[in-house]
Amino acid sequence: MRRIRSLLSALVVGTCATAALPGVALAVPAAPYTVLTVDVGDHTGGYPLSQSGVYDTTNATVSVTPSGQDRLAVRASQSGSYVDLSIGPPTGQTWQEGQSYPAARFADATTASLDLNSDHRGCGHSSGSVTVREVGRNAENGLVDRFAASYEYSCVDAAGSRGVISGELRWNSGLDYGVAHGTPNPVGFGYQELAVRSAAKTVTFRSVGTKPITFGAASIGGPTPAAFSVLSSQCTGRTLAPGETCTVSVATQPTKAELQTGSLLLADDSSSGTRRVQLSVEGFRGVTGTYYPLSPKRLMDTRSGLGAPKAKIGTGRKVDLQVAGRGGVPSNGVGSVVLNVTVTNPTASSFLTLYPAGVSRPTASSINFPRNWLGSNNVTVKLGSGGKVSVYNHAGYTDVVVDVVGFYAANNSLSGRGMGGQYHWVKPFRLFDTRTDGGVLPAGYYIRSWVNFGQYNSNIRALVLNITAVSPRKAGFLSAWSTVGDVPTSSTVNYAAGKVVPNLAFVETSPCYEGCGSGYGVPQFGVYTSQTTHMVVDLVGVIDDGTVPDGLRFTPMSPTRIADSRSAQGIPGALGPNATRTVTAPPSIVTDATEVLAMNVTAVSPTNNTVLTVWPADYDMPRPSTSNLNPVAGQTVSNAVMGVIGPQDGFHVHNHSGTTHVVADVVGTFWLYPGTATPTRTAGVAAADTDRVRVLGSGVGAPVRG
Repeated sequence: MRRIRSLLSALVVGTCATAALPGVALAVPAAPYTVLTVDVGDHTGGYPLSQSGVYDTTNATVSVTPSGQDRLAVRASQSGSYVDLSIGPPTGQTWQEGQSYPAARFADATTASLDLNSDHRGCGHSSGSVTVREVGRNAENGLVDRFAASYEYSCVDAAGSRGVISGELRWNSGLDYGVAHGTPNPVGFGYQELAVRSAAKTVTFRSVGTKPITFGAASIGGPTPAAFSVLSSQCTGRTLAPGETCTVSVATQPTKAELQTGSLLLADDSSSGTRRVQLSVEGFRGVTGTYYPLSPKRLMDTRSGLGAPKAKIGTGRKVDLQVAGRGGVPSNGVGSVVLNVTVTNPTASSFLTLYPAGVSRPTASSINFPRNWLGSNNVTVKLGSGGKVSVYNHAGYTDVVVDVVGFYAANNSLSGRGMGGQYHWVKPFRLFDTRTDGGVLPAGYYIRSWVNFGQYNSNIRALVLNITAVSPRKAGFLSAWSTVGDVPTSSTVNYAAGKVVPNLAFVETSPCYEGCGSGYGVPQFGVYTSQTTHMVVDLVGVIDDGTVPDGLRFTPMSPTRIADSRSAQGIPGALGPNATRTVTAPPSIVTDATEVLAMNVTAVSPTNNTVLTVWPADYDMPRPSTSNLNPVAGQTVSNAVMGVIGPQDGFHVHNHSGTTHVVADVVGTFWLYPGTATPTRTAGVAAADTDRVRVLGSGVGAPVRG
């Protein structure tokens, strides 16, 4: 990273003026010049100077006193305030034109002396440099009587350099100089939530030299450059005559819950080579992107008229569902919600698209289904105008039921509810399968299951599960909940008789204190069935309390299609039997911090009953034995998938049997939150090698009548 240098400026004899940079164009003095410019750049602490200034014959009183061995003492003053500069060549030497010297407070055989103070504020230890442009001496006494130089000055303490002050010095010199100062300086952003971009701030650069100055690129440097960004630069490529201005827009996105500092760097053609402005921000941990689980609540049922007209949704029609302020969802501050969407009695093969109300309908689907289908899908959707979600049906007529199970914070306005949870993906882990353990679950019963995460048991608020009903005897539903209170009236998986129907579910947990193996206080949940069925439950992730290291937070987006094998988008053609394809997420939807894609994955008209499995690419991770989707031959069905991506932003899709087309739509991304990230995760170590939350054990109880 390029280091920006500041210049110490020239001395002037003249009338009184302020040491601060004037707010209007400066009058350009006539040659020969006696000028001192001081640019505080990114120097911190206020010692020896706290503000930039230009002192010349038009605005200040400046005295220059030469002494033996080419030493100069300079004072620029106005209204009792002053800036002092003392400068001299290395011991035993004289100034040589065109030569640059390292500098410190005291000279030695190779180092020039350079000291700077103002109004009794100085620095005990310093470093810097002096570059001599011109030097002349009195023929009678040999003392310097004409001088031009640029210099850099850094106050050094136990913590190191505080940054660089730069400037130009002219005394009885005809050499022009190009200088520009940035205001305000410093630029303080105050308190800002981690990983959330602030409003922009504008820095104005003014040409204050005697010749034009030309600017290059604007960039960020300093101790923590990742916390700041340049949004735009009207200065780059411009040449400013003395008195003219241009602007650079900057913002912050802090990465740590502490004071972070940086520098706005603007390249120029002055002797400094760069303009520098201090940047600072105090980061704090907020709740933006965290998840708040809810006990499942029904928001819409077209069969009864709840939340929508009492009628099936027709061909090409949509219903705008009010979500904010209902079912435990706050009225404001919510970015997206997690819904369980059920389709029942459709008259034609079709699909639903859920998307933010008030925007154009995207080319994506949320749940795909055949005629006469009964089933559900987990849908994460961004809230739109008025806190509403649009529910669109493509073909035929169908009843739709919508239950809410949680929401994500859009900003820090929900901090009063306490810290929300962060997501942790886990390698898929089968918690139980009644086909091999325990036997079929009778109608009207539920199973209570627990999972042991060791030291993180008390931090787990919810589990992300893939719950599958296998060969139910009659049409019915499964309901998953924390086991606190009665079985909820909402459903998690809706199934038809004899089918294999999976659904992703965010399930709130409660602590288990009895019958939980060796894990006292482990998270537990229950799954109820309305009809006799086998079931399979696989764990794919957890929601913590916002404190577990390396947690992920969520950014919602309108549904975006990233793969469609029918058109060779992302996947080149249909997947055959035992075939694996790799999908790479486009750069427009991921960043270096992205680890998981919240997706809807659809199997389109498979030729056989089959199984689709999704897992991260480029980790040398074997294909999991679990499944994400279990489509039946000839049907088009979908399921929500928390798609972990590898270091090259890709994930694998495997098809077990027959041939099928595959479609993937992204509804949001989970990204590593810097406030709880560990150094190794921040440095880019593969997430698969550093998974934080691991299953140490699990168990299931005997069926209980619901």
